[in-house]
Amino acid sequence: MKSSTHKKVIVRKMDRDAMQGYVAPASFVVEGKLELMNTAGKVVLIELADVKGVYFVREFADVDASVRKTFATRPRTEGLWVRLKFKDNDLMEGLMPNDLTQLSRDGFLINPPDSRGNLQRIFVPRSALAELTVLGVIGGPAARRRRPRAVAAADSRQVPMFTE
Repeated sequence: MKSSTHKKVIVRKMDRDAMQGYVAPASFVVEGKLELMNTAGKVVLIELADVKGVYFVREFADVDASVRKTFATRPRTEGLWVRLKFKDNDLMEGLMPNDLTQLSRDGFLINPPDSRGNLQRIFVPRSALAELTVLGVIGGPAARRRRPRAVAAADSRQVPMFTE
């Protein structure tokens, strides 16, 4: 792990235990294990089956205290609006990319309802989930299509091609 590329995370385990540390964002899951460098600088491997979520944070603070778990209104950011139901019956909503190439066999990278706070993103292992439901598709190719322009008045110089 290169220290210059580490991101601050809080790892929540299924048993409610938590650990703080750093991960390499591109490759923090290795052979079914989460590779975490703890705050003491020691690399720790945690079974992905024991992890409920990897919370990417700006600062090491209590994540659960200020996290909104659902959207107050329909999200505006493009992506898949999803509801996650964890094996412990906890519920959370988030946004994930509407791009199949970004799906991982290990889990899902979710943007939380309020990413302006301390919590920026969450990696949720598939093994932690009982259900994942798509609530809506926000934006996408249809939203990018241009609206039809108003038809301009007929130009008197134009030769009529069809009779009506």
